[in-house]
Amino acid sequence: MLGGLGLPYSDILRLRASAADGDEVATTATTTTGTAQNVIMVWLSGGPSTIDMWDLKPDAPDGIKGPFQPIDSSADGIRISDKLPQMAEVMDRSTVIRSLAHSIPAHGPGTVYMNTGNKPSPALQYPSLGALSSRLLPAPAAVPPYVNFSNDRNGGANAGYLGPAFNPFQVQNGNVRGVTLPEDVTLDELNDRVRLLETFDYRLSVLDEVADVVAGIDQFQQKALDILRSNKTRNAFNLDEESPETRQRYGNDGLGQSALAARRLVEAGVRFVTLGTGGWDTHGNNFNSLQNRLLPPIDRSVSALISDLDDRGLLDSTIVYVAGEFGRTPRINGNSGRDHWARSMSVVLAGGGFPGGTAYGTTNAEGMEPDENPCSPEDVSATILAALGVDSTRTLQTRTGRPMQLFREGTAIDALLG
Repeated sequence: MLGGLGLPYSDILRLRASAADGDEVATTATTTTGTAQNVIMVWLSGGPSTIDMWDLKPDAPDGIKGPFQPIDSSADGIRISDKLPQMAEVMDRSTVIRSLAHSIPAHGPGTVYMNTGNKPSPALQYPSLGALSSRLLPAPAAVPPYVNFSNDRNGGANAGYLGPAFNPFQVQNGNVRGVTLPEDVTLDELNDRVRLLETFDYRLSVLDEVADVVAGIDQFQQKALDILRSNKTRNAFNLDEESPETRQRYGNDGLGQSALAARRLVEAGVRFVTLGTGGWDTHGNNFNSLQNRLLPPIDRSVSALISDLDDRGLLDSTIVYVAGEFGRTPRINGNSGRDHWARSMSVVLAGGGFPGGTAYGTTNAEGMEPDENPCSPEDVSATILAALGVDSTRTLQTRTGRPMQLFREGTAIDALLG
């Protein structure tokens, strides 16, 4: 309810700016030269079977190789699953990383690890890549810098030690949670309530121990108010402005329409958008689930997103990142499924200045572990931020003043940064 939001008092934007300025600790590192401006992250919740998608092993023994066959793509030498024919057409504009590995085959912690680039710790919550982008990259005041389509992803999407001001704006059914107004409240009435609340003298000295949380909430709400006063975000969600052909190209399901909205959001200046689908935890019936339910929407919507961004001249400035929390076992279980496997997995990057038509790294003959150019979630996260022009050795402070390097381990992959 709007009345329960505890809307901020005056000059919160100044407080937010000074809080952000005070977070950073000087470093001797040089600034990167990445030119990307936005990220659209497509999250495959549950752990996609990347051995059946991006890194097939047709010569492996029975019990490891699946029924899908590799097909040629638009990129010389890169073959992917025959169940992803439309993605095969855009591989010349994509990079597949086949040598990613980590050691956390559990959904929650693996999700946090892949989304933050830091191994989960009971002592500290690390910010997601989206929250870091919200904190470190400038964005127009009239749009939320970080939007998440109805998927908290086990807390991996949140701002962690940066505080609630940098949490994502949640989207459900095309509405930004906390940003849209109740039907019976107009903007004029909202402004009256704001002015009324600003006349109160909030005396919170007895709550010094939670002052940072209160300030963070106030900052977040000020952003919400600014967005409410602008039509820019709402216009981005108005998919009726798109031609029927474009909407059909993306698909009329939730994933397709979210992907189209994501493209419109980055056009409006949003820095980081996450969307995706669940159901990838295929312990049983893996191949039927992939072929009939999971792969067709990804094949259609992600390929449409990459092509559409390219057609509009936006692909060089926008990173499309397709990932899940881990891969699945090379060995097929007794239920025609594959179980959790973090020791080898693949992710896909497109746009953002990454070299199209590239396969980085390999796994061994049975897909059990990386063979050439092994890399970690820290490395991939640092690489994405480097493409956005952010040095991964940059240091921020927690709200208690503790200095924190963005990633405790890992370095950007130079071979992918040109």
